[in-house]
Amino acid sequence: MTTKPKIKIVDNEKLRFEIDKIYEQSSQVIVVSWAIKIAKHILNIVRIDYRFINEIVEGFDIVEQWKSGKVIMHELRQAGFKIHKLAREVKDDTLKNVYRVIGQAVSSGHMKEHAIVASDYAVKVIGLLSSNSIESIEEERQWQLQELMKLIE
Repeated sequence: MTTKPKIKIVDNEKLRFEIDKIYEQSSQVIVVSWAIKIAKHILNIVRIDYRFINEIVEGFDIVEQWKSGKVIMHELRQAGFKIHKLAREVKDDTLKNVYRVIGQAVSSGHMKEHAIVASDYAVKVIGLLSSNSIESIEEERQWQLQELMKLIE
C-alpha cells in the first residue's frame, strides 16, 4: 500500500511512488539510515553546520545509539520532539522545513512512516529554494531513490 504525502508539496509522483515501493519493503533500520542521509543532505544544501546545534547533534547521536540498541524509545522520541520545537520557534519558512526534515528523520526510529515524511519535507525545502522547479524537485527525488537503493544493496 502506498503512502500519501502528509504535507502539501509540488512533486514528481512517479518517483515518489518508486521510492515508496522500496521504502515499504525495507527494514526500519534501513529507512532510518536513509532518512538521516536525507537530513544531512538538506543541511548541506542550505549550508547549515549542524555541529553547533545541540539538539541536532544529540538527535543524530541518539539515532546511532538506537540502531545499536543502546537507547530506549523514550529517549529517541524526546530527541525528535526537541528538533520539532526548533522548527516551531523559527520564522523563516525554509529553515522551519529544514528542521522538520531532521525532526522526522530522527523520529523515524520511533515510527517508520516518519522517514517518508522526512523525504517529503526535503522535497518541500527544495521547492522553497527553487520556486518549485520541477527539475530541482526531480533531482532531489532521484537522489533520494539512489541513496535508498544503495542501502538495500
